[in-house]
Amino acid sequence: MAVKQYPEALSIYARLTEQTQHSAHLFEYGSAAAGSGDFDLADRVWQKLISRESNNAQLLWRLAGEYGKMSLFTKAGVLFAKAAKLEPGNLEIQLSLVSHLAKTSSVGEVRANLKKCLDLDMNAEWARFYSAHIDRFDNKLAEAEKQFRDLIAWRPRNPEILSTCHLELARLLDRSERFDEAIIELEEAKRIASQNINHLAEQRKAFEARRDKLVRPAQALPKNILDLWAKTFPVQARLPAPPLAFLGGHIRSGTTLLEKIIDAHPGVSAYDEALAYYTIAPLIDITAPEIPVEKLNFLRQRYLKNLPLDTDPPAAGAMLLDKNPGATLDLPAILRSFPEMHVLIALRDPRDVIVSSYFIRPVHYMHLSLQALAQHYSNVMDVWLAVREWQGLAWTETRYEDIVANLEKEGRRVTDFLGLPWHENQARFYENNRQKPTKNYNEVGQPVYKRAVGRWRAYEKHLAPILPVLEHYCKKFGYD
Repeated sequence: MAVKQYPEALSIYARLTEQTQHSAHLFEYGSAAAGSGDFDLADRVWQKLISRESNNAQLLWRLAGEYGKMSLFTKAGVLFAKAAKLEPGNLEIQLSLVSHLAKTSSVGEVRANLKKCLDLDMNAEWARFYSAHIDRFDNKLAEAEKQFRDLIAWRPRNPEILSTCHLELARLLDRSERFDEAIIELEEAKRIASQNINHLAEQRKAFEARRDKLVRPAQALPKNILDLWAKTFPVQARLPAPPLAFLGGHIRSGTTLLEKIIDAHPGVSAYDEALAYYTIAPLIDITAPEIPVEKLNFLRQRYLKNLPLDTDPPAAGAMLLDKNPGATLDLPAILRSFPEMHVLIALRDPRDVIVSSYFIRPVHYMHLSLQALAQHYSNVMDVWLAVREWQGLAWTETRYEDIVANLEKEGRRVTDFLGLPWHENQARFYENNRQKPTKNYNEVGQPVYKRAVGRWRAYEKHLAPILPVLEHYCKKFGYD
């Protein structure tokens, strides 16, 4: 387990738990299953553990975190809430619940649970952060700004809180069109974060190595690759699957907005950044001339099982939409298992994409500089530019700017591409409940707005060093 050899660990834990049902063994057995990509087994093992330790708040809290890592947010939320109820005086558990609710629930519910945290310790740094955060989300910008500045002046002991406060303040200032102040706060957030991202040089090497591992092999595939793959994996040999669509592109290209519009259709079940693709993509070599049919069908089965694991089963005949911009680099591997999959790529002015991505919380090397983001954008879109040349691929692109200009017109075109008629619910997508968590929950719970179009011009002087890199993609995707 320590060196992440999950299949080997899984085999040993399976034998071990036949001999003993020790709670620690069951916990790690589930972790080995999750690491191996068998989320269903992990869930079964952990549910057995939960039934035995239903009043163990610490265990439920740890399991909630494990479910969250698998993007099984509904089950994570149930466990966070139960752990918080069992130990109402445990500030760490209460804060974990608030963090979860901030992504999934109403402002009122977050505030009610946040009050419990502040009652336990009015100076708790994360509690103070979330108090300011929820005010920003609730458009109480003046109150939020004061709280962020007060917390920064307090000098939190946790550098992550300090960095995130500067980041949130930058977002607030950007929203208020105080762009010069925003970039100062943003750069400070990056500076602090860069000191706390471990092994930065190693991460950079690994990041750059992805071009050799993912981009160049995709570019080397011939345009008739689907026909070549079909010779060893013909339609009649494939495990049957419901209608499937992949929604990708670079992060911050409008994929969340588009997913919500499509998901409002009663004939669609959409999944927001599920990890199903991750459980199959690393096991597929797109350069291999032949992959056994049995292996490809096993991977198809695993993907189809993992995709809806955290939700109710999709309705019979429903199209499954996997919205996953992070998986775009692995698109060739996914198509090797599902060559019949429809591919929908969200586009947005590359300069707006970079600016918006720069405002993301810096947890990876690529978020620490505009140059690194430009490199990542190149990697992602170079894979797509290669794949869209494949003969026989069912694909289309949609521009964020077109959706903003005329939601129904572009929405109808995309829905038609998926083989479905436009439904009136799609025009009112923002009225849907917010039970599905999303990283952009504060932006998709309202009608479409236009303020994000052309946002890059406010930061043009800061983008100057990378504009030559982005120019190629502006031309490819039709942006002046």
